[in-house]
Amino acid sequence: MTLLRDEDLAAAFDHASRSYDALVAVNPGYHGQLRRSVRRLGLPGRGEGLRVLDLGCGTGASTAAIRSVLPAAAVTAVDASAGMLERAAAKPWADGVRFVHAPAERLADAGVEGPFDAVVAAYLFRNVADPDAVLATVRAVLRPGGRLGVHEYSLSGRRADRAVWTLVCRGIVQPAATLLGDGPLYRHLWRSVVGFDTADRFADRIRAAGFDQVRALPLPGWQTGITHTFVAARGEDGR
Repeated sequence: MTLLRDEDLAAAFDHASRSYDALVAVNPGYHGQLRRSVRRLGLPGRGEGLRVLDLGCGTGASTAAIRSVLPAAAVTAVDASAGMLERAAAKPWADGVRFVHAPAERLADAGVEGPFDAVVAAYLFRNVADPDAVLATVRAVLRPGGRLGVHEYSLSGRRADRAVWTLVCRGIVQPAATLLGDGPLYRHLWRSVVGFDTADRFADRIRAAGFDQVRALPLPGWQTGITHTFVAARGEDGR
């Protein structure tokens, strides 16, 4: 199948937004792993005085993870899908969270401006047409020394991990999504992961974009070797 991109992908997420949280709920450890990725940024305290960009916030799971770990941070949550963003914004949030409808590639057009102390991007980069351009955008809105945290399906490169991913998608996720009328999006999900960078290659891509202190950290549970946290920093010298 052909990968969904840009407006087609946003439209598919719009349609899936009504059932997205229900499907996420059957993924063991989904929310806990997002919180783990936020903690891996190593940001101080409760986030007092920090600005955090949640890039590709979906229905707000990553936003909730940021607020759980950094409850005092100001969070700007951005997504290209109006339907997903509407679901996110309708949830109860404490002060300090705002939602913006925009593609990751066009933040400035939507009035999203840095500097941010950290950027969190969960399940985003394999869905964009030009991940290098998005990394450049992220780097531009980070302050020198600011942190990047990417939580992403990025396979280890072992055949066993690809086999587990395929089994889960074709045996569980895709049948359930098809019943809900969202088969194309979740077929895209499988393809987008197997066609994306391995963890080592994505870490190299982040380094090539000008980030320092790049690490690829596996996540526990059934997704070990399938999902990783990538953490990095924009150099203090602003290179």
